Amino acid sequence: MDPSRALVPAVVQVNEERVRQGFWPKLRKVATRIPFASDVVSVWYCARDPDTPTTAKGMMLAALAYFVLPTDAIPDVLAMIGYTDDAAVIAALMALVGSNVKIRHRMAAKAFLERIAREP
Repeated sequence: MDPSRALVPAVVQVNEERVRQGFWPKLRKVATRIPFASDVVSVWYCARDPDTPTTAKGMMLAALAYFVLPTDAIPDVLAMIGYTDDAAVIAALMALVGSNVKIRHRMAAKAFLERIAREP
């Protein structure tokens, strides 16, 4: 996807739908295998927060949609390196709009990850 289009309203809407449908199922599968899971979940909570600026939400939804997509630059099924592109996208996102991710988003992410870690 062309990054310059990430904030086009129709693209934001498509990304929001992709994230709505695919985020939690994918995260539940991979949360224990990716070291950046806390950032991903924090970004999700921040993107859902009505106090988050629209521009930041659009960028967050684009990054989360990339995370959710089954086909990306490096296929996620490749052991050890499959999520490096996703990690790079999330790291770049955090550098750009990470100041919008508040303590409440990080705490909600931590609570969620602790909860799924206890699931059988």
